[in-house]
Amino acid sequence: MKVAVFSAKAYDQAALAKAGPQYHWDFLEPRLDQGTAQLAKGAKAVVAFVNDDLSAPVLTALKALGVTMVALRCAGFNNLDLAAADTLGIRVARVPAYSPEAVAEHAVGLMLMLNRHLHKAYNRVREDNFSLDGLLGFNLHGKTVALVGVGAIGLATARILAGFGCKLLASDPKPNPAFTALGGQFMPLDEALAQADVISLHCPLTPDSYHLINARRLGLMKPGLMLINTSRGALLDTQAAINALKTGQLGYLGLDVYEQEGDLFFEDLSNRIIPDDVFQRLLTFPNVVITGHQGYFTQEALSAIASTTVDNLDAFGQNKRSGNELTKA
Repeated sequence: MKVAVFSAKAYDQAALAKAGPQYHWDFLEPRLDQGTAQLAKGAKAVVAFVNDDLSAPVLTALKALGVTMVALRCAGFNNLDLAAADTLGIRVARVPAYSPEAVAEHAVGLMLMLNRHLHKAYNRVREDNFSLDGLLGFNLHGKTVALVGVGAIGLATARILAGFGCKLLASDPKPNPAFTALGGQFMPLDEALAQADVISLHCPLTPDSYHLINARRLGLMKPGLMLINTSRGALLDTQAAINALKTGQLGYLGLDVYEQEGDLFFEDLSNRIIPDDVFQRLLTFPNVVITGHQGYFTQEALSAIASTTVDNLDAFGQNKRSGNELTKA
């Protein structure tokens, strides 16, 4: 079976080819959108990533080419029109879990980098500047951390932070008893945000969670708090965050995702002018650290993503279900 893989980097190609040598992979570097959908001609299935466009017009174009399966090599599916896929008879499956520890460890890494100013210290030492002025941090031990979402990734983050000796709070519509077993406490979102020294986002992006962290909620938080987002960019109202950084209400901001990242992340733009004024403004703050959606990017996670993606394709080819299918509610 021919499978068209969009947004395919060298590391994706290596992992998928190793996991599924039985498939005829057509690795395509461009992102999937209305202009590139025709590249899937001849394929029965398409493998897509987080910033690929799976809106109704794109799905309609894929169906016209004979594509009847979309395999998402990620957990989130906010870029997919599931109702349109259902209407068109296109089967969709995702990778619901791969390596939650990968993202959790990255989130905590951002906390440590911001708290101990590691990004500044690294650059200073390279310039033979060993002064400690401006590098004063604080202990995570004893601090209150609020986790917004305690699914697999949120829970993995909680386990790490429990080891640091943090007080753990969480808000989640489906309370996880494993979090409570760590000594964590569930409470309504606004209450958790108001009590936290550090907030880390680990929930999916849905219409209800769009700009979940907005100007109002930033105003509820302790002045100078730390906010980490390794989930989906649009959970955070970026302009509101910039305003909070300017006033000092937001003391530290760590992002591995950005709401307009589709035009930026996963590409080398070092020789171009980036026209996104909001993103460029974020980069001017010394208390902001941004990474390019690399939280998932470990050897273990890539291997697990490829393996599950191949399992989903195998089930499709055998007219079976893998258990990872997405269906309209």
